[in-house]
Amino acid sequence: MADAAVVQVIDTAVTRRGDGQFMAVFVHGFLDDRHVWDNVVSQLDAPEFEFVQIDLAGSGARADADGPFDYDHFAADVGAVVDHIGKPFVMIGHSMGSAIAELVAAARPNRAMGLLLLAPVPLAGVGMPAEAIESFRGLGGDMEGQCALRKQLSAGVPGPELERIVTAGAQLRPDVVAALADCWNGGHPDGASPSRYAGAGLVLTGAADPFVTADVVSAGVTSRLPQATTAVVESAGHWPHMEQASAVAFRTGEFLERTAAEFLAETREQGWTQAFADKTESSFAEKFTEDVVLEASALQRPAEGRDLVKVILATASGIYESLIFTHEASHGSRTYLEWEATAFGGLKLFGITVLSKNEDGKIARAAIHHRPLGALQKFSGELRQRLDGTVDSSYFHGD
Repeated sequence: MADAAVVQVIDTAVTRRGDGQFMAVFVHGFLDDRHVWDNVVSQLDAPEFEFVQIDLAGSGARADADGPFDYDHFAADVGAVVDHIGKPFVMIGHSMGSAIAELVAAARPNRAMGLLLLAPVPLAGVGMPAEAIESFRGLGGDMEGQCALRKQLSAGVPGPELERIVTAGAQLRPDVVAALADCWNGGHPDGASPSRYAGAGLVLTGAADPFVTADVVSAGVTSRLPQATTAVVESAGHWPHMEQASAVAFRTGEFLERTAAEFLAETREQGWTQAFADKTESSFAEKFTEDVVLEASALQRPAEGRDLVKVILATASGIYESLIFTHEASHGSRTYLEWEATAFGGLKLFGITVLSKNEDGKIARAAIHHRPLGALQKFSGELRQRLDGTVDSSYFHGD
């Protein structure tokens, strides 16, 4: 796990760890702060992801922030961070943070890879009567009351973590606490309809949670997100990420791995492989950085620059009679593709392609390895002939 960097993104305090091509964005719940996720994030092994933990306005390092303290404002704040960093993302939210996570993901369907909701309150609101919600509205600055609430709704938050989060929660202004309670109790208009988010989803609940029960989840959460799978964290109440951090980290890691694989599989047809299917210079060009470098066993030296690389690859794609990408794996910013192809009347070629992308998802370096040797030499010679007068012949094998 990379060292954490505490930074200011737009006007939001965030903790950033890792440098993967994707990001997992963690949103805390009522009376909490971004550090409530520390014990989960520290156990995650997902090098393809950057982890981003956010303080909501009025909480944590943003205790002095102005309102309004409602779902639209929170979603705009978190969405601004997501857009500023710019990577495809998985949203992960706890309790009222789950509602914010859903709104952010639903507004960005092209980059939202997944949505993980932990002990989620319904987006439509909990709907407590006035006398019941008043006990939550009045918790601002009340350490004893907040401690009692956490003990009542949990199966056992570890002592040091309970002390830390109660101390942090007591720093919230009374007006902020009251507004937050009104927010999750009153909900958001989108909660009255099926979710606008249509991607992969996972709902985790604590087996001993007396607040977000199975009935609450069924009626107000999964009924709106029918594609989401559900799982129960044993020996946990309303704060599974504090009570059973290892179990939550395991489930989260599995979900991140699955969503990354699904996202890559889906976008692959729109990216590198689609460019080979299109067989056009423009299709390749839009995938590359301006200074892209192509290394290939069919070339005697690297080709540098978008204009040269797009010509070579568009021409190469026209030599293949068939091309199938059989396996894919990713590590950080690199993608590894295994492929099989035919050319020259059925001659079989095999290979591995390694793609390295920048933070914008553009390919900065491509390495293409062909085999067997005889087919490789014939392929390079054909490229040389087709590009005669367009590309210096010294790039290719043969006379």
